[in-house]
Amino acid sequence: MIAVEGGISVALVVVTAAGVTRPTWLLVAGLAGYRSRTYGHTATLLPTRWWPPFCLVIDFVAAAILVVLLAVGVDFH
Repeated sequence: MIAVEGGISVALVVVTAAGVTRPTWLLVAGLAGYRSRTYGHTATLLPTRWWPPFCLVIDFVAAAILVVLLAVGVDFH
């Protein structure tokens, strides 16, 4: 089970990193996907109740800003 969880997390990090040099949509997908995936795990591990939702909102806002910029036609490369 740990290997599966780790493999999925590594794959999402690789997708996000690929978005730096390849289509920026990979960055959006990796950012939103990784945070969605880890939200449930971090919510049970951290002592503060507000931190996981805060991180979730920050990452989704960053992904949303990238989506808007991409839709407008901003070229990041």
